[in-house]
Amino acid sequence: MKVRVFYHDKCFDGACSAALFSRFYRERVRDEAEFVFSGLVHRAGALFDESKFDGDENAIVDFKYSTSPKITWWFDHHLSAFLTPEDADHYERQQSTKKFYDPDYRSCTKFIATIAEKRFGFNPEPVAEMVYWADIIDGALYPDATSAVEMKEPAMKLTMAIEATQNPKFIPRMIPLLASRPLAEILAEPFVAEVMPPLLKRHAESIHVLRERTECKDGTVYFDVTDRELEGYNKFIPYYLHPECVYSVGLSKSSFRTKVSVGSNPWSHADRYVNLAKVCERYGGGGHARVGAISFEPGNFETARGAAREIVDELRASYRENNGSR
Repeated sequence: MKVRVFYHDKCFDGACSAALFSRFYRERVRDEAEFVFSGLVHRAGALFDESKFDGDENAIVDFKYSTSPKITWWFDHHLSAFLTPEDADHYERQQSTKKFYDPDYRSCTKFIATIAEKRFGFNPEPVAEMVYWADIIDGALYPDATSAVEMKEPAMKLTMAIEATQNPKFIPRMIPLLASRPLAEILAEPFVAEVMPPLLKRHAESIHVLRERTECKDGTVYFDVTDRELEGYNKFIPYYLHPECVYSVGLSKSSFRTKVSVGSNPWSHADRYVNLAKVCERYGGGGHARVGAISFEPGNFETARGAAREIVDELRASYRENNGSR
């Protein structure tokens, strides 16, 4: 029995969601299942290759909805879970008892744990540490920016490794461990431990680069690092460097996309916030109300910069309107 699990790649919550789903499935659905883990990324164009929906069962966790009848399980918590209104209608009409959506959850991992426990009698207690940290990390529930950037906890170091890895086998190798081992033990695994020193060095360098590149004005930080290999940088660095800001907009690149990241400062006390998922949806992206992203074709820097500048102008105008010009 082959179960292929598609998950949000290069994302701690995505990896934890895949781990939790596989443990739940083995314990409450079919214990002899063989799991194959496949990462999905937001990119310009088609997000799914349906030829890869080749399991006896296929699940998508922490990623957008697919109308394919080959997808038998689905869990997501993003406001932008549906590519089109037709996809949303399809979900509302479907009669499946294996597809679930709730954008009120901070993490998909916690969402899966709740549904699995309430609907299927699964006990999430053995993986409580993983569920807790997925909620902290995906919900940006750190006490302050310094804690988020210093990354002292094992979960935060694992997040850095997951977000920065270029090895397609790294996260699928980690997922079964997330389902069964304490996070500190996973961090000590040789294949994980060996990547940490260069990643920590890269992290320190990214703080230096962003210190030079960030421009903070009218409550919004803007930066462009498309000339550097920095996708997967710690997204809290802008707030660490500019604690007074409310929003951040940054451009970065990778082999498969040019990315515009749009976020809001988790420690800001602004009275009103722009819904960033709705902003990003206008450019083909999406996310949550407080954080989102847009993917453009690799090397399409001009279009990405144009979108980023428009978003920066919009966020700065909103800040001036709500807070007065400063």
